[in-house]
Amino acid sequence: MQLLNLLTGTALVACASAFNTDVHNQIGFMAEKYLTHEAQNIINKILEPEYATSIGRAAAWADSYRKVPEGAYTYQWHWIDSLDTPPAVCNTYYNRDCTKGGCIVSAIANQTVILRDCIKAAKAGKLTGGTNLTCSYALKWIVHFTSDLAQPLHTSNLGEGGNAFSVSYGGKTNNSVLHSIWDGAIIYSRANKTSFSNQTIDPYFEGLVKRTKADNFFEPTDSWISCTDPATPVACAMAWAKDSNIWNCDYVYSQDFTKPDLKTSGYFEGAYPIVELQVSKAALRLATYLNKLVEGRYDKDREVILRVNPAWKEL
Repeated sequence: MQLLNLLTGTALVACASAFNTDVHNQIGFMAEKYLTHEAQNIINKILEPEYATSIGRAAAWADSYRKVPEGAYTYQWHWIDSLDTPPAVCNTYYNRDCTKGGCIVSAIANQTVILRDCIKAAKAGKLTGGTNLTCSYALKWIVHFTSDLAQPLHTSNLGEGGNAFSVSYGGKTNNSVLHSIWDGAIIYSRANKTSFSNQTIDPYFEGLVKRTKADNFFEPTDSWISCTDPATPVACAMAWAKDSNIWNCDYVYSQDFTKPDLKTSGYFEGAYPIVELQVSKAALRLATYLNKLVEGRYDKDREVILRVNPAWKEL
């Protein structure tokens, strides 16, 4: 991927979609609960009118865009191909795993640089009503990819991010793949729902917001946002990726996912607290990142220079 060249990626498809679209919407609605008034006002100017000023309603756009011909180039921006060996060893490295064509980390970094200028334009009164699609797209990609990075299998190359492993869930045999149950089935089961609204926040996710504000998770909430500096987007996106990646060793692959029914075999019981944690992390990180971008709370003297120095060799 060239330096800052991003102005102008169901079962197998789930490898690029991370959380189901309605879960993406809900994470966006959660994030809105943490936005400052200033950040929301800027978002109102950047987003197209069809989203009614809501990043929640816009949160799933990136998945639909990658499926149309003009958006096909973004297909692989939704993950990082960690060449590790879970459950024995889990790690992810930018130079090794962000392959030719880009990855979720480089995409976040590039779109952050673009969005910075868009925010300046909005503050100066030069941007309003979502008329600049480059700006709207940058915002929507950051919203979506922050959530993607919270899904552990979007930081795994093993079995195509879990898509190559058939699993049984909910009383049916081999009716899904490992990736897809982490996308939606686990959280649907936990909330006792088959889907969530794409227009307003669901009470289940309202509950996660309350738990976040009360610091009521098995990891302290302040640790979730220890790296949210828009001046260092590669470093922070990699920190989020590593945070997700470790779950592939600690649970996703280390537990027996070949059992007859992952919903009743014990796998679900250990998985849902992780999904709730990761969803909540994504929402708080996203809002904190956007708040800092809008407020200018980052080190302006630190130049963002995005380069991918890949491990592959051009033949």
